[in-house]
Amino acid sequence: MESIQLKRACDAIQIPAGNTVELPPGTEVYITQTLGGSFTVRVEGGLFRIADKDADALGMEPGVASSQPAINPEDFEEGHVWEALKTCFDPEIPVNIVDLGLIYDMVVTKNEAGDNKVDVKMTLTAPGCGMGPTIAADAQDKIVAIPGVGEAVVEIVWDPPWHQSMITAAGKEVLGIE
Repeated sequence: MESIQLKRACDAIQIPAGNTVELPPGTEVYITQTLGGSFTVRVEGGLFRIADKDADALGMEPGVASSQPAINPEDFEEGHVWEALKTCFDPEIPVNIVDLGLIYDMVVTKNEAGDNKVDVKMTLTAPGCGMGPTIAADAQDKIVAIPGVGEAVVEIVWDPPWHQSMITAAGKEVLGIE
């Protein structure tokens, strides 16, 4: 991996604690993962997640780590939510939250304004993961960004407990698990 020095100060989320810290300009970072609209970087002291909006601090253009499909709000369907959720990643694992088996339930209903309301129940790979609120917020933001969705609620649940058997075949392939 090639080191990069931050061009400016930027907020980062400490992994796995979930605390927000400010990384100063000149901090030497190594990008370990660029998935789902964020960057996971290794610095002296651990791993951190930097949002795509701060890509310029890494010397990159925003949008490198993300993409949102263009759809007409009238063409909204549940599959768009599943595709959006597949762009959400645990910053330590290069498999999306759908293929990790973290999404337990998803319900789409119409709200009073006539938009779609999406309710998601998800879990995490470990109950003590401090990144849970960050991953859930990422999922919620990506769902609300879908044209035709007016509201999204992402709830973290612990029943049933997650285990590796919940990983899809695609996820197992990425992880090298048979």
